[in-house]
Amino acid sequence: MSENYKVRWGWLKFMYIYTIVVAGGFGMGIIFFQEVIKSVFAWPVDEPIVFGIVGSVYVAFGLMSILGLRSPLKFVPILFLQFCYKVIWFFGVILPLLVAGRFPNYAIPMAVLFATFIVGDLMAIPFRYVFAKQLGQPSQP
Repeated sequence: MSENYKVRWGWLKFMYIYTIVVAGGFGMGIIFFQEVIKSVFAWPVDEPIVFGIVGSVYVAFGLMSILGLRSPLKFVPILFLQFCYKVIWFFGVILPLLVAGRFPNYAIPMAVLFATFIVGDLMAIPFRYVFAKQLGQPSQP
């Protein structure tokens, strides 16, 4: 099935590894070392439930990306979901704050990190494969 689509296998696997290390590691830090993460990143919110949800989601991305190393195309939706929410965050949160002149300094590292994921996911995700009609349809030569 993948022979009909251009798949950048190296980028795909790199993005799974990057997600495991960065998102999974950051999530573990949030869950187990909340105070350290808050102080290092100058996190202004002191809401343990929301903070824990964010950490759990990042750990889940990391764990699902481990499965992506075994079956890269099968788990592309993980990278696609990651790509979508980060783009939405940029255009729905960061851009309005920048336009209003209220962009907080503590968000700079997160914005830069998210930008690296967006660029990496753009390069790795085989979008033609993701959006192809595959349910019982014969492939076109």
